[in-house]
Amino acid sequence: MKKITDLMNKYALILHLPWAMLLCLVNESLSRHSLIEGFGFIIHHPLPFLYNSYIIYVLLLLVFVTPRRTFARLVISALVVMFGIINCIILTNRVTPFGFTDISMIGDLLTMQNTKYFTAQQAGICLIAILIYVFLMVILHMKGHKQKPKTKLWVRLAIFAVGLASLFPVTKIAQSTGVLATYFGNLAQGYLDYGYGYGFAMSMLGRGMNQPKDYSARTVDNIIKDTEKGESTPGKVRPNIIVVLLESYFDIDEYPALTYNKDPIPYFHKLKKEYSTGHLTVPVVGAGTCNTEFEILTGMSCKFFGPGEYPQKTILKKTDCESTADVIAKLGYGTHVVHNNGGNFYSRANAFSQMGFDTFTSKELLDITDYTPLNTWPRDDILVGATKDALDSTQGPDYCYTITVGTHGDYPKQQVIQDPEYTVKLKGSDEEHKWMWEYYINMLHNTDKFLKEYTAMLAKRKEPTLLICFGDHLPTMGLKNSDVTSGDIYKTRYITWNNFGMEKKDQDLTSYQLVSEYFDRLGIHGGTVVDYDQTMTDRGVDPESEKYLKNLETLQYDLLYGKRYAYHGVDMYPASDIVMGIRPVKIDRTYVYDDKLHIYGENFTPWSKVYVNGEKVNTTYVSGQVLNINSDKIRDGDYIVVNQLGSNDTIFRSSNEFQVSIPSDYDQ
Repeated sequence: MKKITDLMNKYALILHLPWAMLLCLVNESLSRHSLIEGFGFIIHHPLPFLYNSYIIYVLLLLVFVTPRRTFARLVISALVVMFGIINCIILTNRVTPFGFTDISMIGDLLTMQNTKYFTAQQAGICLIAILIYVFLMVILHMKGHKQKPKTKLWVRLAIFAVGLASLFPVTKIAQSTGVLATYFGNLAQGYLDYGYGYGFAMSMLGRGMNQPKDYSARTVDNIIKDTEKGESTPGKVRPNIIVVLLESYFDIDEYPALTYNKDPIPYFHKLKKEYSTGHLTVPVVGAGTCNTEFEILTGMSCKFFGPGEYPQKTILKKTDCESTADVIAKLGYGTHVVHNNGGNFYSRANAFSQMGFDTFTSKELLDITDYTPLNTWPRDDILVGATKDALDSTQGPDYCYTITVGTHGDYPKQQVIQDPEYTVKLKGSDEEHKWMWEYYINMLHNTDKFLKEYTAMLAKRKEPTLLICFGDHLPTMGLKNSDVTSGDIYKTRYITWNNFGMEKKDQDLTSYQLVSEYFDRLGIHGGTVVDYDQTMTDRGVDPESEKYLKNLETLQYDLLYGKRYAYHGVDMYPASDIVMGIRPVKIDRTYVYDDKLHIYGENFTPWSKVYVNGEKVNTTYVSGQVLNINSDKIRDGDYIVVNQLGSNDTIFRSSNEFQVSIPSDYDQ
């Protein structure tokens, strides 16, 4: 072993080349879950393979900076492979590969520890693996051979600096010649075509938006003057507008290879037949819900951001963002979000505030007890009452955005539902995919029942209402363009419902056009981007053409990254002071019994936590009206508050402060 390491250290500049290629092959094989397909990347994409190997080679130049070259080489190599392993594991659970934005979401993962999503066993395995790696690296550092460099440190640093600097021109040349792409229409395919190293680097360095070449106050002003729609003319009917994101929703009639014993989504098909509908072009496949969400709510496009970037996790962390909620709020509409998942996931509580919404009811404010058969996602029927509460909370019309999760992946590769109501046959596929589709369509049926119950609730309220439901992306099933009748896996389906005689007008749209188009049909205008989308759609301009996207990019850059020429120095749509939840959390009384303090009240949820004199204590959820804490945590005269906690102990809502009275004869 010493002879090998001595040889590697002596001829490192040369031997690092095949070593970098080997590491690249390992990562590409991990990305594809196949060594054979890893070699296929070399054969079919030789130049991207060499480029990705060159990235690793430059990283290995760091070896020359330290006298412990063997140690440094193994650390760098291990880190490279570790990122490949992470990507490999992630790709077993979702379609999109591991990107830099995922690192910023580690907090979201850790907050799910010891839950359905991230079990204690998985957390333990991760911790043990990290500890073993650190232990081995410490031993190697202590026992490893220490090289005596023949060149001065500044020379070795210069070699690394030159190598690092060379990446820029090499990358630009590769991009200009078409060897590498600067935008991935399909993130997963982009990683496969251009390599994991390049894909990850682009997700890290390609974030945000580049300033358009002709960006100026005059350019922005000209675009606005050309596309402004003037004052809104909503007419006598000012309907509630409800927009519902149907997670991973797919009209399975558009997948000919799949057959089933009976239609699992008859109500969806009824709405498609009777009300306005069409295909919806979305920016993601299999994952990335919040990017479709961003386009739906803002009218902006994710095409202009870096590969795999989630704007809600980046730019919306530090700036407010004009949205459809802002536009309609100026007409006196209340604006709400309802969702049966975590308020902090995808930084939604912050993002919805930046988009100007009034209220956000997340799972922490909902008394969720029913889950899907895998026990991983809440059932969606709880959203019916939650939406009603939001609509009832104001006197005037409302704009409500509701997000479902019932059809969310991952889908089981073995039979989970015994004697299912809906069974499937899948042409030319294996048994694992059959079980995945069977589970999926039974969950799809649950969503269909939810839709029927949802529209029934809206109809019963007897207020004019427009409902727009859309699929955020196709399910994680490995579908290809040739599998679906639309010929495009980036096309989902949207459907509508209304109770005031709105004309049926079918139209294919993109997700950044959808809400603006229906605002336009109702005579609702205003907002820089909404007016732009409405005008370009009215003119029949292809939403994916350069003519449409060029000016949209300019406006989007101006509002999010530029000098906001469109606003003339005034922040026209500042962030809202968003209120979490609709129903107040209330403590009515307490009772000490059996070494427990029983707390009685209203609107408790599994995410309710009791604070005693400002300190959180272990809390047992019993029901929406009862919580328990150990009586040894409380004394007569102490003050308690029930807080609704999101991830990272974010307090979303608090109850009244209640002073506890414990009988003097109670023996603790």
